Amino acid sequence: MLTGEIRSQVDRIWDTYWSGGISNPMEVIEQLTYLLFIKRLDEIHTREENKANRLGNTIETSTFPDGIYVEKGEGNAKIIYRFEDLRWSRFKNQDATTMYETITEAVFPFVKGMGSEGSAFAEHMKDARFTLPPEKAGLLQRVVDMIDQIEMDDRDTKGDLYEYMLSKLSSAGQNGQFRTPRHIIQMMVAMTAPAPHDEICDPACGTAGFLVAAAEYLEENHGAAIFADPALRQRFVGAMFHGFDFDSTMLRVATMNMLLHGVDEPMIENRDSLAEGRSGVEEQFTLLLANPPFAGSLDYDATSKDLLDVVKTKKTELLFMALFLRLLKPGGRAAVIVPDGVLFGSSKAHKSLRKMLVEDQKLDGIVAMPSGIFKPYSGVSTAIVFFTKTNSGGTDHVWFYDMQADGFSLDDKRTLLGEEPSHEQNNIPDIVKRWHNLDAEGKRARTDQSFLVPKSEIAENEYDLSINRYKEIVYDEIKYDPPRVILDELDQLEAEIQAGMRELREMLV
Repeated sequence: MLTGEIRSQVDRIWDTYWSGGISNPMEVIEQLTYLLFIKRLDEIHTREENKANRLGNTIETSTFPDGIYVEKGEGNAKIIYRFEDLRWSRFKNQDATTMYETITEAVFPFVKGMGSEGSAFAEHMKDARFTLPPEKAGLLQRVVDMIDQIEMDDRDTKGDLYEYMLSKLSSAGQNGQFRTPRHIIQMMVAMTAPAPHDEICDPACGTAGFLVAAAEYLEENHGAAIFADPALRQRFVGAMFHGFDFDSTMLRVATMNMLLHGVDEPMIENRDSLAEGRSGVEEQFTLLLANPPFAGSLDYDATSKDLLDVVKTKKTELLFMALFLRLLKPGGRAAVIVPDGVLFGSSKAHKSLRKMLVEDQKLDGIVAMPSGIFKPYSGVSTAIVFFTKTNSGGTDHVWFYDMQADGFSLDDKRTLLGEEPSHEQNNIPDIVKRWHNLDAEGKRARTDQSFLVPKSEIAENEYDLSINRYKEIVYDEIKYDPPRVILDELDQLEAEIQAGMRELREMLV
């Protein structure tokens, strides 16, 4: 959890960019990502140095080897940059002009060239630009000083720091769609429990928040097994994680985000997942985690015919659900956020998609979330749909959970409700616990916060998946007096009023 001090430091960095004339939130995020990555490279190299010194060995993986990186200019104006000069710990103490030259002439080109040929990193970084002009050298120096003062030794702090920066996209209007609250992502990951042999994909990855959380979960819960097996380790740093997006800035931020979290070669691809001509990927993944765009509408001509064969619609939220079914291998599972309309919409496309999930696949559960989850940039009501692709049915019961609180206030401020909130303030621990013990949920009543609904009942309700269709509400019983008692009380009240009026008239006479 970020402290108030670190949040204030990030706010100051953000304000420094804005006061310096850099007002596009995505540009700020992109430029800050470059600097955080450069700092991270130096931290990794320092760790390897310390390890080698303790063991009396040479450095196994040298980010900054001995020798000259590049020479600029000629004669007396010639400048030599050694690899050592590219380290954050070296250039951070330089004056503003020298630091600017070091970063733009050597450090940034070095970072752009780090990825192996053909890698996602190399592909997305080829058009990357360090956008601060020379006259902003002083601004760059101030930002480097501020970043250097933030304590980021803890891995969770790094992740929280980056997520806090991404949260500022909420001020960017439509850019806010790229961010799902980190604690919601972590809940979905904990419920799907990624395993070392999973192939994980987010077909609308944005800044790669789901992929990062999956990597963190794997490292925390299966790290020993993964890093003890060379093949698993090789998959973990690359081919295990796949993300699709069609915004070049998002692709760079996503790739850098994965690199900052230890995944060196993520499979982040420039792909419009719904477009015609980009539908070559099929039955490739075992786990899908996503929060796809809502409320969009595509022309039939621009939409993949494969998806239209599954569900004839122009609505992006339904097309993405069809896409998930196509991308998953049989036996693969998915956790995806959808607007509530997907659950109860009355169109033919809505009903056929829900019927497909229930009858042809295995619909596992629905978590209905409160409408404030995505504030301040959206008040839309959403739910998380969990399903397993079987192509042969398998739905017996569907688990419903009425999530009412997530640990934060549900207004535009989204204030944290204490370090250890109660169940009434945060339902997430209960959701995860009950999800992993569904056998016990069969005993719960429809008046409880979670319960199971048989497939037959869902079918009878035209495959309506809204929790309000099945939840029972118990109203507090109100006891009324018998009518005769009420009438007597009214007569008494009328008599008292008449007496009061007589007294008032006598006083006036």
